[in-house]
This record gives sequence, C-alpha cells and structure tokens, in this order.
Amino acid sequence: MALPPQAPQSAELYLAVQHFYARQMQLLDDGKADEWAATFTEDAVFAANARPEPVRGRADIAAGARQATEQLALDGLVRRHWLGMLSVDTRSDGTVLARSYALVISTPKGGQAAIHVSTVCADVLVRDGDDLLVRSRHVTRDDLV
Repeated sequence: MALPPQAPQSAELYLAVQHFYARQMQLLDDGKADEWAATFTEDAVFAANARPEPVRGRADIAAGARQATEQLALDGLVRRHWLGMLSVDTRSDGTVLARSYALVISTPKGGQAAIHVSTVCADVLVRDGDDLLVRSRHVTRDDLV
C-alpha cells in the first residue's frame, strides 16, 4: 500500500517536535501539572475516547492534570509516558500535525513496572515564537477502539 503524498519535512522541525514531547512528557511525569498545561494554547482542546467530553481550555487541562497528579501520589504510583513512531507533517495553514504511539507505564512503589495503556496521540501544534504549543490533542486508547 502506498503512503499518501506529504509535504517534505525538515530535520529541524522533526527534532523540535521530538524535543517538545520529551520536555512536555517529563513535566507531566514529574508532577508539574501547571507547567505541563502551559504547553497547550489558552483555548486548547484535549479529547480522548476514554472520556465522554473533551476538556477545553488550558485552565481546565491544568486542573485535570493536578487532580491526576494528586491521585497518583495518593495511590503510590509513578507514571511515565513513552512516545514513539512519531510522524510530523506541516499542514497548509502552517500548523503541524504530530501523530505518535504512546505507552503509559505505571510503577507502584516497591513494585514492578507495567504498561497501563497503549494509545495513539494526534496533536495539532502551533508555533509560539520559537516554541510549540498544543492546540488540540486527541488520544485514542487501543483497548477502547
């Protein structure tokens, strides 16, 4: 099966997106919910097939991340997000479509690490000066497809 034609990508953009995700996921995994939420636009939309409605706006995204971080601490769990198989495509409006596979790994205190969920993450990224921000994120959990 042939892949659809796509605009050529620069190595610089691809590396910038990889760096963005490394920084973003480390913020989340380190429990820095507000800093993580700051990587989204003010009007960002975070949708997931595990939730009935998308979360809208940076403030609500931050609140959800804070709540999740607090619950993980209470449960004695460490979560790590591992992204791979990243594709990066510039769209005609100048936004960037980034799609990746994401594994969420849970480790209980004193316990064995295990894959919590396997997902596909599709983001629309926008430029903010030299930085990137997430305008929209759609997470599809494999177990719910």
